[in-house]
Order: sequence, then structure tokens, then C-alpha cells
Amino acid sequence: MNRVLVLTDNINVFERFKKIYQKKNRLDVEFCFFCSPSSEEMFLNHHDVNVLDIKKEYLNVIDNYSLVISCHCKKIFPADLVNSIRCINIHPGLNPYNRGWYPQVFAINNKMPHGATIHLMDEEIDHGEIIAQEEISIESFDTSLTVYEKVLDAEISLFDEYYDHIVDETYSSKKMITEGNYNSIRDFATLCNLDINKQGTLKEHIDLLRSLTHGEYQNAYFYSEAGVKIYISVNLNRCN
Repeated sequence: MNRVLVLTDNINVFERFKKIYQKKNRLDVEFCFFCSPSSEEMFLNHHDVNVLDIKKEYLNVIDNYSLVISCHCKKIFPADLVNSIRCINIHPGLNPYNRGWYPQVFAINNKMPHGATIHLMDEEIDHGEIIAQEEISIESFDTSLTVYEKVLDAEISLFDEYYDHIVDETYSSKKMITEGNYNSIRDFATLCNLDINKQGTLKEHIDLLRSLTHGEYQNAYFYSEAGVKIYISVNLNRCN
């Protein structure tokens, strides 16, 4: 039997992946779901999700699984792991564009293509040969959250479509067309710290604010003249 380890730190992803696994009902495949230690608390009510520190326990993973699927996992896989068994990442970005942290945030600002990617993992972040992709559109009324939700739907759709190919290793893959660009968590933090004296068009300012608007998260901020930290987000309503 093929044993597949799925590592995710997103409950929505876990629940939707589990439904696909159950729908496929392949008796020759066993999916085992795990989360990172930092996400343990959010999975307390999901008894079929175990905790795994991939950096400390990767040798056990190599010995006991034929495939690892990473989807919205916060950890970087050890090089020995990705070089020993097949590891696949389902990534909320359209590689090679905006690899790294919060790709939807940077896509809204730099206008690079955006979407979902299934790719083989190598030693670099959001890197490796591409198995499948789906591009999504970003509208002028989208925020980080609504773009993220579109991409998540695309990820689930791709996983459903390529499920058997991934399990059976019957897909074809291709190299990225370029190395693209990479955005770090520090780049994101720089965007969040608004320069209220920065010059630009109104569109550029709106794009920046909507790219940092993600539901209840407090991302964008500036400091008042009194030194008080003030968070800011935008509310965009499309007129039907």
C-alpha cells in the first residue's frame, strides 16, 4: 500500500483534501495527515491530524512514506528529505512569479501573474519542476483575502484533477521558465510599515492597502505624529 503523508497548517485545506481522499476511495492508498507543532492548537478537535516536526522527524518520514505532500505548511523541508523521497508542494502562487511569502500580496502590487501550482520540491523555496498550474484573475475590487480564496479553490481543483497522477506518479513535469522572483517575510513586513509620505498615484496607494487587507488580520499600519501605531485596511464593495 502507498502511504502518503500530507503536512498542512491550514484547517480549510485539511478538510477539503480529506474529502477528496475519501471520495477517491482508493484501497491501495493511505493518507496520513499532520500539522506542524506551531499549528497544534488549531487542530485539537481534529483527532485524525497528528503533530509532526518535519525538521526533527524527517528520517522517520523517509522510512515510512513513499510520498509527502506539503500544502500551506509553514516549514521548510530538509534537503535530505526532498532528495530521498518524492515530495510535492501545492503552492498558492503561480511559479516562478512571487515565490515565497504571501504571493497574493505582491501580485496585487507588481501585477505579475497569479494562481496555484503543483510542483516537485527541491532544496529551494517554492522551486522545482512544475506538474500543473491554474492561473486566476485579480480584479480591481479584490483584497488579499479574496485573491487568496480564489487561489485556494484553484489548489483544491488541481489536487482533485491530478490526484491519481500524483499518487501513481504518472504526471509529466517541466522546469520553470525562469527563476522568477522571491519575496521574504521581511519584504512583507516592509510593505506593512506604511510610509505616509510616499508619493505615487491613488491607484498605487489603493492597491497597496487592498493587498494588505486580509479579513480581520491587522497588517498595514502607520505611526501618528504622537507615535501611536495605527492599523489600516480598506473595504471594497463592487456595485452590481
